[in-house]
Amino acid sequence: MPDAHLLIDAFASEFRKMKASAEKAIAQLPDDDLHFKLNAEQCSIAAYVQHMAGNMRSRWTDFLTTDGEKPTRDREAEFVEARQSRDQLLQLWEEGWQLVFAALGSLTDADLLKTVTIRTEPHSVSLAITRQVAHYAWHVGQIVLLSKHLVLSRGGSWHYLTIAPGQSSVFNSKMGMK
Repeated sequence: MPDAHLLIDAFASEFRKMKASAEKAIAQLPDDDLHFKLNAEQCSIAAYVQHMAGNMRSRWTDFLTTDGEKPTRDREAEFVEARQSRDQLLQLWEEGWQLVFAALGSLTDADLLKTVTIRTEPHSVSLAITRQVAHYAWHVGQIVLLSKHLVLSRGGSWHYLTIAPGQSSVFNSKMGMK
């Protein structure tokens, strides 16, 4: 088995990248745009933040010892527009991520061999973490796409979170690639 700390560190690194991407996208928006919905069936960025924070609270609290779907969680309410301020949303966001990183930081090599449950379904610890990586990446992608749409549709300039279009060769050159 590979060194578990390498795996845990890799998971944490990907979570940090996702968190930073969403935060950079959100930072490009005025407060009102956090509650914008493309249509009645679409979520706002605020709803995605609420949902992710609720999921993080549920999944990562007592990660190794209780079911990842806590009885106190109200998943449906996470998608209801609460019209929270940017500061309130970012506080929820930060509290959720603190739980993620605290739980990951407490894991040992032996923990990766343990089983946890999510909605009573058994998962290896590594599968449970992978499941969350995929879930959060999905929603961060939605946050970034919606942010970019809003900035550009209002005539603003999007600050690219990765390599800007047409800049691959410049980036590769900086990295010492041909």
